[in-house]
Amino acid sequence: MDPLVKVHEAHDNGQLPKRIYGLIKKRFSIVVEGIDRIESASGINYPVAYVEPSAIISQSSTTSYSYGILYARTIPVVSNDQVQVVIQISAPLVAFGLKGSIHAILAHEFLHYLELMRRISKMEFLSDELSGNLFESTYSDSTRLFEPRAVFNDKTLLSHITKKFPEGFRDYKLEDKVEKFWTGKQLPTTTITLDTNIVKLAANSLAKTKLAPKLLQKLEKLEQKASKLRKKKYY
Repeated sequence: MDPLVKVHEAHDNGQLPKRIYGLIKKRFSIVVEGIDRIESASGINYPVAYVEPSAIISQSSTTSYSYGILYARTIPVVSNDQVQVVIQISAPLVAFGLKGSIHAILAHEFLHYLELMRRISKMEFLSDELSGNLFESTYSDSTRLFEPRAVFNDKTLLSHITKKFPEGFRDYKLEDKVEKFWTGKQLPTTTITLDTNIVKLAANSLAKTKLAPKLLQKLEKLEQKASKLRKKKYY
């Protein structure tokens, strides 16, 4: 699958101007570099990823002023009655994000992916609901991650994650660019409410999902390492 296929289609349909289309194509190499870096730092293949040619805006269903920009999402899907995971990367991130921000977000979603795989392998993942409150969703988001230090041996990448995600990702310069050069230009935008952004997977699909033995072994080692790191915090 070409990760830019939807971007090409959006340009051909007149939804993306030539300048933005060219910028996304040119800067996609930063995404490729980030994925290669994450795979090298973890020893695990990155899941299928693609660029969504729109800005993803999350908004609370209870308060119109509570909203945020989602730069990437980890999405479990059912294919051939088995669960697969896809990383959706927003086009504005590719077009306007700094290298450090792009790599940090890709790594953050990779940690979500590993946690989902761990829970699926243990049949723990039956239903996952995101809170309708942006502050609460940020909190619950942080509880669904593998410990970064257990996964990555790249100190610079770990630093990017730590600095970019202390209490949820914020990059004010990036937000300004998205608002000025994307949403402000009436480019494709998708608005979702957090209380409807719900993932529910059937138990039979989970039961039929078979993970590669190599991935299962790696997850077991990472879980043991993460457990040791957590214990160190108590002393």
